[in-house]
Amino acid sequence: MALGTATTPNELRFDAGRICLDLLSTTHPEERLGSVDVLRAWISGSGLVPAGTVLTHVDDGWLAAFRELRGLMNRLVRGWSRPAARADDFALARLNDLARAAPPAPRAVRDADGELVRRLDGPPDCAALLAAVARDAVDLLTDPVARAALRQCEGDNCPIVYLDTSRGRRRRWCSSEVCGNRERVARHRRRVALARA
Repeated sequence: MALGTATTPNELRFDAGRICLDLLSTTHPEERLGSVDVLRAWISGSGLVPAGTVLTHVDDGWLAAFRELRGLMNRLVRGWSRPAARADDFALARLNDLARAAPPAPRAVRDADGELVRRLDGPPDCAALLAAVARDAVDLLTDPVARAALRQCEGDNCPIVYLDTSRGRRRRWCSSEVCGNRERVARHRRRVALARA
């Protein structure tokens, strides 16, 4: 699957510009983290763990924890520009608690060809992976330049928030291939309909 082309519920996207925003994107167009298998695919695809990391120990408790973190980030990322509310204070405190754990420890090892590759020191635990995502969210929320680059997709009914790193900061859609293409097709259809009228 190419980046930004997810169109079915179990397909995953990694084009929001930050790992925490990629997790936030797993709610659109509907729940994408619907099973432990999909969570494993998201953890691998997001780059939280090196390719080939065994994740058979991931269970339903992990799924609930990642969904909780996603909900916290939703409150904080979407509400960062409005005055703080008590619920936001709770979300911020919980995010900070999750960020306290040590992220997975990487190490360099030689593969069969003698090349150095990244592996984890041991099987990752849920708290360590949650901490990595929570720390990314803390970095995003405390960086004024990054916060200023946050955008919500202008596509019809698309709630995805992404980091606009385009030249001139004029990116309008979460993905040119998905929402951008839909907008271009709709615009074309409107022009054709006007020409016929």
